[in-house]
Amino acid sequence: MSSSCRRPEHTAPPELFYNEEEAKKYSQNSRIIEIQRQMSERAVELLNLPEDHTCLLLDVGCGSGLSGDYLSEEGHHWVGVDISVAMLDVALDREVEGDLVLGDMGQGLPFRAGSFDGCISISALQWLCNADKKSHSPPRRLHTFFSTLYSSLARGARAVFQVYPENSQQLELITAQAMKAGFTGGIVVDYPNSSKAKKFFLCLFAGVSGVLPKGLGTEVADRGVSSQAQFTAQRSCFKNMKGKSVKKSRDWILEKKERRRRQGREVRADTRYTGRHRRPRF
Repeated sequence: MSSSCRRPEHTAPPELFYNEEEAKKYSQNSRIIEIQRQMSERAVELLNLPEDHTCLLLDVGCGSGLSGDYLSEEGHHWVGVDISVAMLDVALDREVEGDLVLGDMGQGLPFRAGSFDGCISISALQWLCNADKKSHSPPRRLHTFFSTLYSSLARGARAVFQVYPENSQQLELITAQAMKAGFTGGIVVDYPNSSKAKKFFLCLFAGVSGVLPKGLGTEVADRGVSSQAQFTAQRSCFKNMKGKSVKKSRDWILEKKERRRRQGREVRADTRYTGRHRRPRF
């Protein structure tokens, strides 16, 4: 497969892929600008914000501020987070109206509880499904992100992510970690029968269970093609990408230990033996 056909997240980590050259090229492409605007408009529509009310919104993976431009046009204030210095530099050059934060969403969000009235994210979440370093665990990084996002949102707020999932396992991985963090909601699929226009939106509710919106173009959808995939706070057993149970795995044990540390409990230090299966003693 040639590099031109590869998904960006398979080419390099986002902070390297979106270098100075790529950031400028991305932000000056009229087709990309139009697509970003359309997806931002749809994401805000799915947020279902109160009318005639200025909100403070979070834009995760804000890049050069193309989605933030639409938020500003709608009269909202916003804070953008991105891992690419080059992208944020372009945003500064463009004099976007939002505040910009350099950060890796997989390491969590640094905001105070209840800060935001909503969150949007365009084409960014799927990057967390890749392990760019040996220390990266996609389930753990997704859970860290969703947990800190849940805390950052006002109760009753929504978060809408436009995603390009590589396969159904990625969608399951993402929704499982969102659910573990306390969210309810699900996947909204626009134009499910169109290969080009089909778009996936993860619509999450913080603190309340809402009614999942209908996907666009579903009035002409064939029978058996779903435009929604909803989940609730009900606990379910999920499996990891290899089909093995997540429970008792090294990632599961490390996550449980970290959760207990946050609760102030005494926990043994992590070592290379943590989570390793030992032979039974006779």
